[in-house]
Amino acid sequence: MKVTFLGTGTSQGVPVIGCDCEVCLSTDERDKRLRTSALLQSGDHNFVIDCGPDFRQQMLRAGVKTLDAILLTHEHNDHVIGMDDVRPFNFSMGKDMPIYAAQRVEAELKKRFAYVFDSNPYPGAPKLQLRPISKDQPFEIEGVRFLPVEVCHGNLSVLGFRVGDFAYLTDMSGIAETELQKLSGVRTLVVNALHHKPHYSHFNLEQAIDFIGRVGPKQAYLTHISHRMGKYGEVILPPGIALAYDGLSFEVKED
Repeated sequence: MKVTFLGTGTSQGVPVIGCDCEVCLSTDERDKRLRTSALLQSGDHNFVIDCGPDFRQQMLRAGVKTLDAILLTHEHNDHVIGMDDVRPFNFSMGKDMPIYAAQRVEAELKKRFAYVFDSNPYPGAPKLQLRPISKDQPFEIEGVRFLPVEVCHGNLSVLGFRVGDFAYLTDMSGIAETELQKLSGVRTLVVNALHHKPHYSHFNLEQAIDFIGRVGPKQAYLTHISHRMGKYGEVILPPGIALAYDGLSFEVKED
């Protein structure tokens, strides 16, 4: 499976509107971060984790022409509000888009996109097929097995996903021991690291590094990065840990 970071920024993205810090003014393309999302490609099948406000731009930039499913970690706008831009896939592929999400997230989607789920939906609205998932049940899409991993985002439950020896976790501030056990044997780990200072609902850099040490992957990538983290080329990290950036891709084993 090929993994590509579609976006590695926070809810505001980088650069931040109106900000003239050195990161937001950086000419290094690795410091330009769309909202957090990832593309997983297995054979001819494409899956996207999270569908934020930059979804359209991310699909165009990555050249994605077909999409088999969208997996949602949680209901915050920077992870779901791009759902209307699923329409071109409905038109080109001639089918509804499967959306895998916790039941609580599904309920929020029905509120925010009421015109999609109305008994008489607006003509041309995206066609979405909600498929509930939970931390307690692995599921398969087109032969690819996904293991949900529950993490804490402050007081909110968020689902990450493990595929083979790869795990993707974002918007995380803690994890139960029972869920941590699901990460045993992971060789490539993606986890959020907001910036250097403590935060109520995200790992900061120190906490992310400590968590990576607990999991013990061969390689870890940090995502959901704020402009307050510093410029890509100036952040010093331990061996085996790297800042992710938009467009970065790598291969993992599915089983």
